[in-house]
Amino acid sequence: MVSAMHELRVLTLNIWNRSDPWEDRLALIREGIEVLSPDLIALQEVINLGDDFDQAALIADGFGYARTWGKSPASDLPFGNAILSRWPIAETQVMALPKIEDEEDRSLVHAQIAAPFGTVHFFNTHLAWRLHEGHVRAAQMKFIAKVIEGVPEHEFPPILVGDFNAEPDADEVRYLRGLTTLGEARGVSFLDAYSFVNSNHTGYTFSRENAFTLSAGEPSRRIDYIFVRGPDGRRRAEPTSANVCFDAQRDGVWASDHFGVFVTLRT
Repeated sequence: MVSAMHELRVLTLNIWNRSDPWEDRLALIREGIEVLSPDLIALQEVINLGDDFDQAALIADGFGYARTWGKSPASDLPFGNAILSRWPIAETQVMALPKIEDEEDRSLVHAQIAAPFGTVHFFNTHLAWRLHEGHVRAAQMKFIAKVIEGVPEHEFPPILVGDFNAEPDADEVRYLRGLTTLGEARGVSFLDAYSFVNSNHTGYTFSRENAFTLSAGEPSRRIDYIFVRGPDGRRRAEPTSANVCFDAQRDGVWASDHFGVFVTLRT
């Protein structure tokens, strides 16, 4: 089902690279996409070995999505972020995120989507993952905000999604929401789509209810987000629904070690 032109369906999911049981997980991911029918999909931890093995291509197969993939230019690993789009991808840019010490190389993928209602600037990222790396994530978030600042105000509000590895009350997320400047001369303002619609719900996306998450030894928390720069005077990209998805198992298999987030935005 293609969404009506007055709404934009957006999905984000960290697919947990090729971790076993990959084939069973792939089936669950594809089934979920078929049911949700997103217009735009952001995937993290995506392996791309070209014709030999391309996880984004396997997930998108037969659905008619345009796709793009990128990794940090500094990384030698075939591990990055992918974007799938119901509409043509006019342009793609891939940028390395800042590193402070010896963290893994991370990236920001920017796709300009040629949607029927205008260009959509869609950004997909995956921040530093360790619990004690909040200072690294803060630097990465400031970098991302400066990149997105380049999108003109008159265009459809840019959408930033991905695995941020930070809870809603972490400084790096509060910075994006306009609740702190993190020492910057001026702040930024993005809507957290899930909390905008579901203010009384936790919305955990990394949950100890998921057997694939338990080995990390970490607490349950919400770390995957869909953000929209705003507010917009015309209420474009205002969230109208937001739900956790891929949060059920089948025969002991979960789609990933993360749950996903699925949001509907006004166009």
